[in-house]
Amino acid sequence: MGKLDSAPSVPERVNKTVLKLAAPSLAELILGQLTSMADLMMVGNLGAWAIAGVGLSTQPKFLMMAVIIALNTGTTALVSRFRGAGDQDTARRAARQALMLNLAVGVFCAVAGYFASPWLIDFMGPEDSFARQAGVSYLQIQMLGLPTIAVTSAATAALRGAGNTRAAMMYNLLANAVNLAGNFLLIEGRWGFPRLEVAGASLATVIGQSVAMIMAILVLLRGKNYVFIRRADSWKPDREIIARMARVGLPSMLEQFVVRAGFIAYAKVVASLGTDALATHQICISVLALSFVNGEAFGIAAASLMGQSLGANRPDHAIAYAKSARRMGMAGSILIGVVFFFCGRYIIWLYNDEADIIRMGSEIFRIMALIMPFQGSSIIVSGALRGAGDTRATTAIMLATVLIVRPLSAVVLVFGFNLELIGAWISVLIDQLLRSGLTLLRLNRGKWKLIKV
Repeated sequence: MGKLDSAPSVPERVNKTVLKLAAPSLAELILGQLTSMADLMMVGNLGAWAIAGVGLSTQPKFLMMAVIIALNTGTTALVSRFRGAGDQDTARRAARQALMLNLAVGVFCAVAGYFASPWLIDFMGPEDSFARQAGVSYLQIQMLGLPTIAVTSAATAALRGAGNTRAAMMYNLLANAVNLAGNFLLIEGRWGFPRLEVAGASLATVIGQSVAMIMAILVLLRGKNYVFIRRADSWKPDREIIARMARVGLPSMLEQFVVRAGFIAYAKVVASLGTDALATHQICISVLALSFVNGEAFGIAAASLMGQSLGANRPDHAIAYAKSARRMGMAGSILIGVVFFFCGRYIIWLYNDEADIIRMGSEIFRIMALIMPFQGSSIIVSGALRGAGDTRATTAIMLATVLIVRPLSAVVLVFGFNLELIGAWISVLIDQLLRSGLTLLRLNRGKWKLIKV
């Protein structure tokens, strides 16, 4: 991506610049989520217990990844600022520090997460012993793969901060292809490979992640990107860079812990409704994540462009990019919502053909259709605020909505009004409505313009 000095003078230029960054991320994230959905569909052939087992592992896995996600929020914010200021050497230093920190954190979390997996799954409250066993085996293998995710995430965050979203798209697409091939061979045991069932799906994912890590390192070693690495570079810890990453990353880490704590509390409410309800919920979450990536792609573009614009001392450009990303992302979210409203039954059937699951899932999809525009707005605006380094505000908003509003409203609606799974999803709608309004209010107030990273 070139210089930003004159880009926002014409609205068409703003949209074009946003799309240039968002389109590769959107393609990457959609195909990545389609791969995850295919994972669940393949696992779904084993039965509802297998889907429930994978669902039990989701929030514990992301809880262990909270530090990694936080580190890379700081990486994107710093690299984009340095890119905007034309300071390539410091941008490269930040990328190297991110790679080392992520590797160390990834190894630590992998060891801790592997041994904690049985306890984490039990904490989720599984009612089915088969689902519990599947969840433990799936999560333990995922934990062993955390170092590969950590290194790849660091490389991706640095490249995106510098305005390069195409590279991550390419190596993650290759990883998805490897993942699907592994699923085909290992879940049911084809072409002489062992039948590993749920563990096979998890192992295939880790193999794909390892391929992505290798490709990401090769991309950085080629030296053709704004941020690149050399073996001759200094790899000593840099206190200044680490401190600046921490300034942005620590509030983001708190946010991630808050989010996961809230999601775990919410997931425990759903798990108490039984295996079929949990399986239905996991299918809906899987499909909802596909819509999530639309907002995430435009949020990535907004974060990079906000940081670069502020690095160039152009907050007027920053707000123009953020608003453009929000408009385009919300348009996509509304379109997805229409598809969910009218086609939910057919989408559920791709995962599981049990009548109760299709009936419950069809009702949930209508609620998901209403969630779409508010979810898209909150994701994109939160991404823009993080790109500006305003992670304390996003943390406070998440604390209010995900940790307090969602689980409490779920308890009231599920148990107080006896709405069961429908009530749990109405609580998601309430959460997203509030979060969308609060993040937009924070953006419009403009306090992010004064934040130093």
